[in-house]
Amino acid sequence: MQYARLGTSGLKVSRIALGCMSFGDTSRGFNKWALDDAAAEPVFRQAVELGITFWDTANAYGVGSSEEVVGRAMRKYTRRDDIVLATKVFFKMHDGPGGSGLSRKAIMEQVDASLSRLGTDYVDLYQIHRFDPETPVEETMEALHDVVRAGKVRYLGASSMWAWQFAKMQHAAQRHGWTRFVSMQNQYSLVQREEEREMFGLLADQGVGSIPWSPLAKGRLARPWDQNTTQRAATDPLQSRYDGEFNKPIVDAVQAVAQAHGVPMAQVALAWVLRNPVVTAPIVGPTKPHHLADAAAALDLVLTDDQARLLEEHYTPRLPSGY
Repeated sequence: MQYARLGTSGLKVSRIALGCMSFGDTSRGFNKWALDDAAAEPVFRQAVELGITFWDTANAYGVGSSEEVVGRAMRKYTRRDDIVLATKVFFKMHDGPGGSGLSRKAIMEQVDASLSRLGTDYVDLYQIHRFDPETPVEETMEALHDVVRAGKVRYLGASSMWAWQFAKMQHAAQRHGWTRFVSMQNQYSLVQREEEREMFGLLADQGVGSIPWSPLAKGRLARPWDQNTTQRAATDPLQSRYDGEFNKPIVDAVQAVAQAHGVPMAQVALAWVLRNPVVTAPIVGPTKPHHLADAAAALDLVLTDDQARLLEEHYTPRLPSGY
């Protein structure tokens, strides 16, 4: 495994992040494909064996149950000090005034709830899951700074917003001497490259590391175009964002490069994401052990400039998704 600093911060993370949205309790009505403790055991064990120390979850995943599964796995298969633990706040957990959003009340309530479910007294990276247009950015940034000062959080991150919104929040923190974001968890893959237009330039300027979600486009880039047989692909309402026919030449190019190297398509798609100098660690959400093995192997796969051009040449502008 390779390790790198998250942006220009001092925090070192594995260059593959374990995405934990696939773990939890299906009875709570979140992911129908979620793995419970027993089913997730091989994945967590393999993550530890591969040296994947960066684990990312959220309070909303599995309506809290992902955090519970992750916390138990962390205590059972490794040590707390060996893991860079990340979680998030924003989406609805309950109907009360502190149940969603980025108000001071919500942040203070939800960070404590996350710590309780995770079974730890601190989170390494606490991320706002989305931008909250209903709360002044100064209120959000001061509250986040306060949870850092309280020792409940070590670093702050953000996820999926317009570049101007992220710049506004960073500016508020800088102006008041509050803790700034060190990471941006944004959507980035061969079939969704809109972050290259403004966000990546901003991140480079600010010294912020990108930890992309859905680098395989929910598996669309990991299998030939005419194959769509996974349970997740069949039941995920967001899968359709990757299924437009304009993406077929891109997927075909991934297949061609993978065949040239004699490796699975997932390795090629991840290797391309890792080529971007702003990217620190793409987030891989495994449901089978080979998913992590392919991700780790992508770190050693070197794409030529000609192969990169082949992968990129069919991309067409599109609306960003996931904000």
